[in-house]
Amino acid sequence: MKTNKFSKAALIVTIALGAVSCSNNDTTPIIPVQNVEFSGTYVQQDQMARPAINTVFIASGAPKDAFNAAIPSEMGASYQPIFQNRLLALNSLYTVNALGQTASQFTGLLSTDVLNVKKNGTTTFFDGTNVLTGRALADDVIDVELLLIFGGPTGTMNAGLTSDHVNANDKPFLTSFPYLAAAW
Repeated sequence: MKTNKFSKAALIVTIALGAVSCSNNDTTPIIPVQNVEFSGTYVQQDQMARPAINTVFIASGAPKDAFNAAIPSEMGASYQPIFQNRLLALNSLYTVNALGQTASQFTGLLSTDVLNVKKNGTTTFFDGTNVLTGRALADDVIDVELLLIFGGPTGTMNAGLTSDHVNANDKPFLTSFPYLAAAW
């Protein structure tokens, strides 16, 4: 289930990239899109840099919708207190997580829902050494998030709550572009 949402998002990005057909050739003619209506008001509907963050830390309804449409530079100030209250409601014994972050530090990081990117080096959500340097297709982001919420300073507390027990995608990823697993 968790890879399905990510797979859909990655598929949309792949299709969009394919449609754009990027090229280093600046002389390639631009083919206009005809008979397509683009007028109207467009509103961002979701933040998905860190999957399940708003699902876990914001109650359903208007605040969740506002979070999904929020400007990232304004998210921390607006949502960190909400996230911290929810974190402590979920885990009243929270002191620091496996990254050594206090509740305030951790929820400050989470409340700004952006995907960090490391330009050089390992791209991963968390591999034991690298933390939030991006997100690879096979990264188990839900387990990482659960470990940081419930695992305590060593990541070993509340063992029953630190994994969703979905340890891989349901089909292997491709080794070449577009890298996504084939649909069922």
